[in-house]
Amino acid sequence: MNRDLTEEQQAFADSIRRFAEAKLAADAARRAHDPRFPFDVAQLLAKQGVLGIAFNEADGGQGGSLMDSVIAIEQIAAVCPRSADVVQAGNFGPIRTFVEYANPEQRERFLPDLLAGRTVISLGMTEPDAGSALTELNTSARKDGNHYIISGTKIFGTHSPDASVFLVYVRFAPGVGGIGSVLVERGTPGFTIGKPSPFMSGEEWSQLYFEDCRIPAENVLLGAGGFKKQIAGFNVERLGNSSRSLALGRFAFELAREHAQTRKQFGRALCEFQGLQWKFADMALKLEAAQLLLYRAARVSNGLPSAFDTALAKLACNQAGFEVANEAVQVMGGLGYSQEALAEYCMRRTRGWMIAGGSTEILKNRIAEELFDRRFDQRRTVGS
Repeated sequence: MNRDLTEEQQAFADSIRRFAEAKLAADAARRAHDPRFPFDVAQLLAKQGVLGIAFNEADGGQGGSLMDSVIAIEQIAAVCPRSADVVQAGNFGPIRTFVEYANPEQRERFLPDLLAGRTVISLGMTEPDAGSALTELNTSARKDGNHYIISGTKIFGTHSPDASVFLVYVRFAPGVGGIGSVLVERGTPGFTIGKPSPFMSGEEWSQLYFEDCRIPAENVLLGAGGFKKQIAGFNVERLGNSSRSLALGRFAFELAREHAQTRKQFGRALCEFQGLQWKFADMALKLEAAQLLLYRAARVSNGLPSAFDTALAKLACNQAGFEVANEAVQVMGGLGYSQEALAEYCMRRTRGWMIAGGSTEILKNRIAEELFDRRFDQRRTVGS
């Protein structure tokens, strides 16, 4: 369905869909239940030009737009939901922050393998006592000659069991102004990657331990004062999260729609029952409304999308994706709840994205700040 895509964008969408159907459809179910990062898919997508879509050609990217990246996620997810994670990893999240702020030497060291799908980068941000309250992180970076000594712990990093390089948020000094980030490579002495632990989605994460981990000064991405720049990158990160949430909700919707047309009960196709017709109308409304907000946020001619537009888009896509996938499971009954179909997979995955990249509650706070044109301090005790 063309939602005011340009002729060029529609042609791009069609080409990605044809590629996905030819190369990814057959093993979609197997990939969905494999926690390991699909490097084979990453290398296929790299050859197709789907990694680094919105990065400058000088950096090895395609010179496209954020909207192109969103379209790619949608078209890949429509055929193989798990493979959409590869598009995310190669266009949004930590790789986007890295490309935005890395110096030429850092780009030369890491980008070729990342954009070729041979390696993946993971974000070390959340800590046991610093999740949404990110400014309270404790992982420290202490200067020691031409090196920095990293000490602390990180949890819940996407792709952490498989990553080769980690973009780690650290504290160089007290206060928000003391927060920045460093690049830590797998195998660095003092850096230990714990055993994989499963999320409800089936993905796995590993705890990261930094025990006097010594890295060269040239591995600093953003020094003290870099926090605001890093957070600005979350507006782009949220577009990737939003795109996958919506795309998997739509995937589950299509599964349920096909089921409702072919499955018969009491001598009638399920779609002939008014109760189910209303369910599908409600699902379509949620998907289409969220799609419009996503495209509005993604259609930026240059620079980063606004915090308000991305907060609205992520909130709408997170809610629509999960609610529609959840309803699809209900419509499909036992089949929907079974791993024989991917409706339950979509439900589990979309539930996680309501937490990752800014929880739905944090997004509502951000939206309220825009509406009232003021900052609300969530740390302040009521009545103080």
